[in-house]
Amino acid sequence: MTDYDIKGWCPGALRPMASGDGLVLRIRARNGRLTPDQAQGIAGLARQHGNGLIDLTSRANLQLRGLNAQGHAATIAALAEMGLLDSDARSESRRNVILSPFATVGGPAWQVAEGIARAMTQPDAPDTPGKFGFAVDEDVPVLGDVPSDIRLRQIGTGWLILPDGGDWGLSAPDTDSAVHAAMALTRWFAQGGIHEGRGRMRDYLHRQPDLPAGAGPAPQMPMRQAPGPGPAPNGWMLGFAFGQITPAQLATAAKAGPLRLTPWRALLIEGATEPPPVPGAILDASDPLLRIHACTGAPACPQAHADVRALARQLAAHLAPGQSLHLSGCAKGCAHRGRASLTLIAEGPDRFDLIRDGDIRTPATQTGLSAAQIPL
Repeated sequence: MTDYDIKGWCPGALRPMASGDGLVLRIRARNGRLTPDQAQGIAGLARQHGNGLIDLTSRANLQLRGLNAQGHAATIAALAEMGLLDSDARSESRRNVILSPFATVGGPAWQVAEGIARAMTQPDAPDTPGKFGFAVDEDVPVLGDVPSDIRLRQIGTGWLILPDGGDWGLSAPDTDSAVHAAMALTRWFAQGGIHEGRGRMRDYLHRQPDLPAGAGPAPQMPMRQAPGPGPAPNGWMLGFAFGQITPAQLATAAKAGPLRLTPWRALLIEGATEPPPVPGAILDASDPLLRIHACTGAPACPQAHADVRALARQLAAHLAPGQSLHLSGCAKGCAHRGRASLTLIAEGPDRFDLIRDGDIRTPATQTGLSAAQIPL
């Protein structure tokens, strides 16, 4: 039995999610890119209709927090004018495509991501679960740790289409074929990988289904480590503690150029050759706050048992070099699904279970610790 509610879907703009601080509205910018005008407009909406807090999510989206019903309606109207709204909630929920923020605008990876998004919003698109998604990489992949069900990797002029958790894949000679193969793999999954509206590719592969036509062994691929703040191939990256930014920070970043949303809870400013002057942004890649995953926590999340972000800031100075920390307000683990050196799960306002070198599903090493008893 769990002490939290599993939604099975992520918030959108047309289908926001209620939280302890009001409605949470997620903006899914196409290919994760915002023009300066769009970013400035979103900052204004957060000020006028939200509570002034904006989340950078692990799916390379933006979330506005603290909206009421009237503010939600006004925000929807404004997003439609900016070209940031889907035709309906069904299309919005299926357009879960993360593109490498380093991908060239209009290039092959950009075209593949656009093609998948377009195919997934067609009336005959597979009826996938709300969290089902795609990750589109270039030659040297950077999205290996980003949760996705189907991964596409460019190999020269061709493509590999890989199911998450598998050691096989499909191949395609060009961008159009890559989109077609990705949709074929999605339909294969939809035939047997969905139960009561839920399902993920990795779990389906554990059931050892018959492989789709054309499947072959997947070669080992080099993997670039997820980058931190600093110069990037196409601009400059700024980090933010726990992926939370203010309207003022977003508006200031937008003055420096178009923005690319990243799945590392960072902003990439296209074309920047030096760090833009964004107050409060993290510029040092070794800052311990970048090695901490912490969910919204109490009181903003009604399922959280503790203010985990306040505790995270207290513990940051005590992290050893290379040590990572995940603090979760409940056992759901929304902020991070991977492993961490230390994982703390709140069971009360000052009571935590500790997991060493594991993920949210690993059995606890110690239970019932107060904040003062946490061993760092």
